[in-house]
Amino acid sequence: MGLTKRLSGVHVDHRKNTAGMPIIPMPVPEKVYIPMSMHIGAPCKPLVKAGDTVKVGQLIGDTDARIGAPIHSSVSGTVEAVIQGMTQLGKTDTSIVIKTDGKQELADTVVPPEINSFEDFIKAARDSGVVGLGGASFPMGAKLNIKPGTVDYLVINGAECEPYITVDHAVMLTYTRDIVDGIKAIMKWLQIPNTIIGIEGNKPDAIKAFNDVLAGDASIKVHELRQIYPQGAERVIIYECTGRKVSYGMLPLNAGCIVANVSSVLKLQHYLKTGLPLVSKYITVDGNIVVHPQNVEVPVGTMISDVIEFCGGLKEEPKKIVLGGPMMGRAIPRDDLAVMKANSAILCFNGAFAGQRKETACISCGRCVAACPMGLMPAKISRAFRDKDVEMLKEYEVLYCMDCGSCAYVCPARKPLNFEFRQAKAMVMEASKK
Repeated sequence: MGLTKRLSGVHVDHRKNTAGMPIIPMPVPEKVYIPMSMHIGAPCKPLVKAGDTVKVGQLIGDTDARIGAPIHSSVSGTVEAVIQGMTQLGKTDTSIVIKTDGKQELADTVVPPEINSFEDFIKAARDSGVVGLGGASFPMGAKLNIKPGTVDYLVINGAECEPYITVDHAVMLTYTRDIVDGIKAIMKWLQIPNTIIGIEGNKPDAIKAFNDVLAGDASIKVHELRQIYPQGAERVIIYECTGRKVSYGMLPLNAGCIVANVSSVLKLQHYLKTGLPLVSKYITVDGNIVVHPQNVEVPVGTMISDVIEFCGGLKEEPKKIVLGGPMMGRAIPRDDLAVMKANSAILCFNGAFAGQRKETACISCGRCVAACPMGLMPAKISRAFRDKDVEMLKEYEVLYCMDCGSCAYVCPARKPLNFEFRQAKAMVMEASKK
């Protein structure tokens, strides 16, 4: 078992309604609620208290953990409270509530970092607060902290293969040169000889923009990806761009690769250039009930309800609000939750689009097998899960599933396969602890 010569996937209806739209800065809201846990790794501890005055870019949360990223104020104003409450991740977390003053004054610490060594660069990457902005939210400082010269390829993820989301496309067109400068900085300090920028073929203008900027630079190449989901998944884009396989239990580093999202590289470069850490997020707001779908720049900690209101509000009561794309995104129970660093989209749907269809019996059609980019057998995994057969789940390599949802997308029986597989993986991992 393993990756086939040419990876499978599904042809999804792209619905790129906001394609070609610029990124519009959103006005500063009256309040922001900035969670202390917005990335994979240890949560941050608040460094401010109620009554403190803060400015944009000021450090307000940090951790000593190796896997972690600092958190900065996205606004200027006064800390109203430090509270405990539910975040969009569905867990209780500490959040810093800041009442904004509308001035957006920069903190004195917002100055370009001085970088004269690899150690300086890694410190800057961490201090930037940048995490994986394609959804993984792995801290950039930790990802890049490897021995220089040990990686052959830096793979830049510009696939954006999920339906609806277009904000990375807009970023690639607006900040092409800044992204290239960020790539070159990473290549320089990590001594990476080659970079491949993977972009789906439905974005010819982005491909052209990079090729124009890169003219004559043989170390950085643009690779046109097939228009098939999930091209942006880490294992998939590595294979598509380099031909190297990342099996279960391996890290991209084991295959001589590092993968970074285009927006992550851009935010890192902005910090290297200006000293302004990650305090805002580019987001696509769309869905069949949003009055004015668009791409927006949102201060981190802004309430999702405020972002929706900025886009004209909703035409009717939503049946489902999804953060991220409809394939791998996460539905949230309400809109009074804060925007976090890794959010790429807010999608709002009515019942006609998001209503749950009735599940029927499996007809053994094999479509799920044909669609799985990892070469798994979803129907058999589903049967083992329902039988609570951990040994069979291991044999069918459920831990290799990357939650892309391709199997559920093509299933004529409407089996909740990806939902089952997440539980199945948890079941296997729990059993392994015992």
